[in-house]
Amino acid sequence: DMCEQLLAAEQNTYHNTLLALRGFCSLHTQDHQGALQDFQRVIEHDSPHPNSCIKALCGRGLIRISGGSNYLTALDYITACQLKLDETIFTIKSYVPWNQRGLLLKVLQEEGQMMLQKKRYPGGSSISFQIKQTGLCTFLTLKVDAPGVFQLASLLVELDSSDETSQILCADALYQMGRGEEAHKMLSLALSKNPQRAPVLARLALLQLKRGFVYDGNQLLKRLIRIGDSSCLLPILDIFQDEDRRLLQSHCRWRALAILKGKQEAAAIKEAIAHLSFAILAAGGYAEDCLLTRARCYGRLGQMKTAIFDFNAVLKEDPSNVQALSGRGFVHLALRQQKEAVQDLTSALKVEAGAVIPAILTLKPEAQGLVTGWLLQHGRATLTELVATKDLPGEETLGDLLMMAKALTKICRAAQHHIFYTDVLMANGRHQEALKHLQEAFGHCPAEDSARARLAVLQLQSRNVAGAAAPLSVLARRDEKDLAFLLNFVDTKQQQHLAQAAAQEGKVLMKSHHHEQALGYHSLAVLASRDSPRYLRRRAACLMHLKKYEKALKDMEKVIQGHGCNSPKTQAGDHCCQGFLLLALAHEEAAVQHYMEALQLDEPLALGTITDCPGRESLTKIFHKIAQYNFEKQRYEEAWKITDYGLKIDKSSELQKLKARLKREASSCSIH
Repeated sequence: DMCEQLLAAEQNTYHNTLLALRGFCSLHTQDHQGALQDFQRVIEHDSPHPNSCIKALCGRGLIRISGGSNYLTALDYITACQLKLDETIFTIKSYVPWNQRGLLLKVLQEEGQMMLQKKRYPGGSSISFQIKQTGLCTFLTLKVDAPGVFQLASLLVELDSSDETSQILCADALYQMGRGEEAHKMLSLALSKNPQRAPVLARLALLQLKRGFVYDGNQLLKRLIRIGDSSCLLPILDIFQDEDRRLLQSHCRWRALAILKGKQEAAAIKEAIAHLSFAILAAGGYAEDCLLTRARCYGRLGQMKTAIFDFNAVLKEDPSNVQALSGRGFVHLALRQQKEAVQDLTSALKVEAGAVIPAILTLKPEAQGLVTGWLLQHGRATLTELVATKDLPGEETLGDLLMMAKALTKICRAAQHHIFYTDVLMANGRHQEALKHLQEAFGHCPAEDSARARLAVLQLQSRNVAGAAAPLSVLARRDEKDLAFLLNFVDTKQQQHLAQAAAQEGKVLMKSHHHEQALGYHSLAVLASRDSPRYLRRRAACLMHLKKYEKALKDMEKVIQGHGCNSPKTQAGDHCCQGFLLLALAHEEAAVQHYMEALQLDEPLALGTITDCPGRESLTKIFHKIAQYNFEKQRYEEAWKITDYGLKIDKSSELQKLKARLKREASSCSIH
């Protein structure tokens, strides 16, 4: 009321002062609209009074906090400080209530920090702020740069000299103004009060490095590492100048490499990781060489997932980075993650095999063996699938396989690697190169079965079928899958000739009782003919002589599954053979079923075969046993059928008695 009476008087003495006072009175009574009008009139007056303007700016700043306009609040207080710092301090202490002063200081600290970090206006640090070309703004153009923030920080320090955040803000402003020595003194004072304060240590470390005091900078960084708070660097990096960030990055990287050249203990590696982390942060979050080195350090410490994270960061920026691909592949290797390891190492080999091979050779022998084994397994599976399905996209896929095979021969000159390289060359149609490499690796007369077989396949190109059968038959005895793979390189007509030649040689060897050798030729005939029933029967007979009944049984099952166009006589013979094999394996019930099928198809042939082996009497006993079992289970119809067929083989008294019992037991049922 008093302010309004004085303002209503005719004299305009102290008009702006009274408006400012009335504005604060309205502010304290929560009349923000009225207060803002008074403060605006003072600020926009044609002949502004500095002290009154300071009060109005401070008051308007408080109102803007309640409206969420923190940045504009900071601008008001920076303007007030530029007009008169002492008067601004006096106004805050006199007019701003205690319960609002803490919030005000916090807002000014945060906004000042963001102004220095240039987060408000990324385009530049100098922002001209003008509202209208009258009043205060006719003689004051506000630029929010380091000097402006320094004045704001000075205000905050004056209001609370013990507040560390205000001291740091002041030091940051001094740094950006190029007054490094004053910033150093202020930070040193703050550190003396709190020696473990990470944000202060980080800033001091940079200033010491900038001044050329490397030892002092290293000691400060060590203290920062012991505290373990590297996150304090994030806001500081926005304040540091580009050249100083580069200085910090290069120094921390150099320091980490120096540590790693010395001790390899866990503590030293952890210290190196910390320095590398500082370097990465100083680079803005991405420094390829530092990320790669840190990933390897994490790997040494057994922190595999963290190592993968760093490798991924590099690969996100550069998907074809060889060091990151091979490094991540080695981590997957340590974790025994075969699929991922093979994928990464294969990708790395595609990009630059010359860099990956030496890296693999630095691994321990056990790890090298695991890498080469996995790569070979993957390459072999891919090649087998391509060749078997005749799906040869050729250029890219086979080119990748050729690169992998060549790398394997350089990593380890094992026979299997040279064999794989030869196979890939053959798949590419480069037969002369394949022959040359095979002879260079194994000589002109290889002792290795796999090598001899490949030499035979290559010789087939010159129509030497007879010469190819022998080495291929040896491979057939040892590794049928490998032989099946090689036959994909032989055309259909040649395979037919090969099957005929192998079958003829197997027949000769069977007659001379060389069953083991004969088995190889018969297997070759089976594979080359794509499971011809004729050759399957011959191999089954050979296997029977060698008492390998289970394998023989599988062959005869394939034969019987292919029945259809065969004569009843042929089918009856096959069922007798199957029945004999089942008896040899003690599968009597199944054997009886096959013998009954044979008797039904061609009884004279079946009886003649049974007479030769296993004999009528012994087989009749088995029929009686199975019929008796069915009788006890009250399966009378099945028991009658078996008994009936058994009596066709031999008029056994036991079977006749069982038939009589079946008639009596099943007199109420119609069996026929």
